[in-house]
Amino acid sequence: MIKKAIMVGFILLFSATLAACASDDQGKGKEENHENMDMGSDSHESMDHSSSGEVPDDLKKADNPTYEVGSQAIIKTDHMKGMKGAEATIVGAYDTTAYVISYTPTTGGERVEDHKWVIHEEIEGAGEKPFEPGAEVTIDASHMKGMDGATAEIESAKQTTVYMIDYTPTTGGEEVKNHKWVTGSELSNE
Repeated sequence: MIKKAIMVGFILLFSATLAACASDDQGKGKEENHENMDMGSDSHESMDHSSSGEVPDDLKKADNPTYEVGSQAIIKTDHMKGMKGAEATIVGAYDTTAYVISYTPTTGGERVEDHKWVIHEEIEGAGEKPFEPGAEVTIDASHMKGMDGATAEIESAKQTTVYMIDYTPTTGGEEVKNHKWVTGSELSNE
């Protein structure tokens, strides 16, 4: 009887240990999955964080931007890790049409979904009229590896002011210079 009770106790303890390990592994899997999502194809892992600051010749400087060049703002978006909550310095403000696009990199790999932002002046052969959602275009920008020359689908478009910013990631590391692009709704004074 005592042997049976000890054996049942041992089996219960062993089962509880296995269940805890399985639960912990599942939790780790979720964390790893979340990290992989953060670094997945639709994130900006291969984004060139800093740029030369060059802009297309036909890009129009904003006449009356919400955030003046030289001013500070808090980033409310998370295009990349360490962006959300960082303090940004505005280094450029331009009036244009900003697009959310999806495309397959010219370097191969998974399709990038809902990339924010490519501006009208970064699309090959763009005329005066903005593109409609669903339009197929060729990208003339290199925010990410494999973007320049890629065929993209316009997911959405909005007439807005876009900002080029400098910021230091909240996750640490070097200052990002001339990051392209954030919109006014992705910035805050608080």
